[in-house]
Amino acid sequence: MKDNHSKTAFILVTVFTAVASILFSFRKSENMKELSYIFYSYPPVPGHYVSKDSLELEKLLKNTERRITASLRRLENLLPYGPYLIINTTQNKFVLRNRKGVIREGICSTGSYVLLDAGDGKQWMFKTPKGMFPILGKIVDPIWNKPDWAFVEESLPIPPRNHPDRLEYGTLGDYALTLGDGYLIHGTLYQRFLGLPVTHGCVRLGDQDLEVVFKNLNVGSRVYIF
Repeated sequence: MKDNHSKTAFILVTVFTAVASILFSFRKSENMKELSYIFYSYPPVPGHYVSKDSLELEKLLKNTERRITASLRRLENLLPYGPYLIINTTQNKFVLRNRKGVIREGICSTGSYVLLDAGDGKQWMFKTPKGMFPILGKIVDPIWNKPDWAFVEESLPIPPRNHPDRLEYGTLGDYALTLGDGYLIHGTLYQRFLGLPVTHGCVRLGDQDLEVVFKNLNVGSRVYIF
């Protein structure tokens, strides 16, 4: 049941992001009657010439305005109370938002969808998982504990689980946020590749973007990846 609620919340946040600008444009209009003149080319007419159809149209427009306002309130109530992060894996872009609007946006790098075959039956598909993920931890000066595939990729022997050769310093940037199952939001040494799908599944951000995201998100904050 919890997974269903998470999926529903993820879908609703995505829908809200897509339609909010349209709905707010309606709210910012002086009135819905003005829109009726735009859409239907109805000129303003003196009150004693107003037809029954015009009155019905105005009534319909007022009802529509009320429904739009109510729908916006319901959508806003579904948003997280604190800052949250949206990752677009198709365009390799991110948006850090709160209820007031955009805090930061820019480019990122996500999974390459490259398939690595170890030749012994083991395979790894380097893709970024999609869905809603809470931040599970925050790390300053993270150390990369290299998984098996990192050695297979470089045609190196795989060391034991806790071997020092697995530890690599400086690769992940100044900060990392953990999403679970080994997936992180972290920095990169390869700034020139930002905006491209080149990672092994983690989300890479530029140094300044990562610092802003790290300082705004807390443990439990939500990350929406689509």
